[in-house]
Amino acid sequence: MKLLENPNLDAIGNALTIETGDCKISGRLESYSCKMAGNDKRLFKLLSQENGHTPEDLQALSPPQTQSQLSLSPRGGFSPQAGGPYGTSSGEETQGPLCHTCSRKMIFYLISTLNASFQPDYDFSDAKSHEFSREPSLDWTINAVDSNMFSTAGDAYAAQIRPKLWAAINDEISPNECEIYSYNPDLESDPFGEEGVLWSFNYFFFNKKLKRILFFACKASSKTSAAGADSGIGGDFDMMLDEEISDDYDDNDEDDEEDNSMYVQDAYRHESVTPLMFLCLV
Repeated sequence: MKLLENPNLDAIGNALTIETGDCKISGRLESYSCKMAGNDKRLFKLLSQENGHTPEDLQALSPPQTQSQLSLSPRGGFSPQAGGPYGTSSGEETQGPLCHTCSRKMIFYLISTLNASFQPDYDFSDAKSHEFSREPSLDWTINAVDSNMFSTAGDAYAAQIRPKLWAAINDEISPNECEIYSYNPDLESDPFGEEGVLWSFNYFFFNKKLKRILFFACKASSKTSAAGADSGIGGDFDMMLDEEISDDYDDNDEDDEEDNSMYVQDAYRHESVTPLMFLCLV
């Protein structure tokens, strides 16, 4: 997969870095050519022909996660029932099969896109077809994105970013002509699965005629949780408390039973202190 340079997409990707309250949103919007390079050819041969399969053999996908979000209509009117910027969803459009399938070649495209976007930090070569889904329609995808973004960024997204975002996607990939897929792995495989992530999504807009994939990934994180997880303060503080309690116990080993009881209660109070409370006290 070859990254296609697009300053407009780069600008939108930068604009998707939003801090609001206790949350931070970060995202990426990238366009890739489906033309295979050297490493792609080797991976394609491995994935598409293993165990006697062919590139056109069909693989089962998981049901789309957006199905659970179809009833969401966030404040501001981003609802499929009201119609998105590309038309109004019909009742027939939302009632697809319970389980979609796609070719092994398509799975290869999706995996290669993930590898190209997240390299060298992650390797998705072992990803399976059930970790991907085919989205019901463009309107449902727009609604899922808008619902998440608006719930966290509010008017900063609705007024300033949303119109430019979907205009840029329309110009780059013609989403009305696309098949839309999503990547929904378990927490161990998810590049956005770290502690403190409130929501995340990974969408692929595949335009067969253009032989191009637009990858749109985004996450919202709690700054408080992320700071506590990254700083290591909690672990250091617990160790300090353990050492302090141990020293107290050794120094007073021969005290009477009442004093020992006092230290046990005091230790319990120390262990109940959270890192956040410790920071406030300091």
